[in-house]
Amino acid sequence: MQAGAGCFSIPFDVPPYRLSGAVYGTLLNHRSALAALGDAVSRPPYGAPPDAPVLYIKPRNTLGKPGSVVRIPAGIAELEVGACLGLVIGRTACRVSEPRALDYVAGYLIVADVSIPHSSYHRPAVRFKARDGYCPLGPAVTARAAIADPDALAIRTYLDGALVQTANTADSIRSAARLLADVTDFMTLAPGDVLALGAAGPAPRVRSGQTARIEIDGLGSLGNPFMDDAS
Repeated sequence: MQAGAGCFSIPFDVPPYRLSGAVYGTLLNHRSALAALGDAVSRPPYGAPPDAPVLYIKPRNTLGKPGSVVRIPAGIAELEVGACLGLVIGRTACRVSEPRALDYVAGYLIVADVSIPHSSYHRPAVRFKARDGYCPLGPAVTARAAIADPDALAIRTYLDGALVQTANTADSIRSAARLLADVTDFMTLAPGDVLALGAAGPAPRVRSGQTARIEIDGLGSLGNPFMDDAS
């Protein structure tokens, strides 16, 4: 894992909200991401599709801002960029019910879940997903009241201005409220935490010198350039 100048200390300001620095990602919550595993999801080491949320953490060193440079390590040709809707927690959430779950959400933002391409989800892929700057957030937190339905938002990913992926939160296996209810059944989320709904698959791949930009309806856009570590 990298260290140093690329890190952002917490609290992490994404106007008009201050985040805690705890960002939780959700694997295989988009139907296309689960479908990309094909028959492998029923074979070892998985054995069956997940019956509970599959979470991982993007630690505070991974947080990036709009326009921040994402570095590609030596020996790696390209990175994956997963476009996610992020739920910003507004008050302590523990064992919340699905009908009331969104009451605990302060707002929404765009999460760019960057990782080194890898094929297995069986063990925590820390060295692939938790490098400095591998979780740009922004451009701002949009208030919950401004989004009529978080489960009906179009998501578009562009590379150097060309559209390379379209998705929709309607295709999530767990809706925003259901995911929040299921997650808080076994862990507590604090104000300022971010829970990412999960990216569509397969994620677009970005090479050095390219810029990835994610748009989500009602939330604006989040763009970041990618450069070799040595550049």
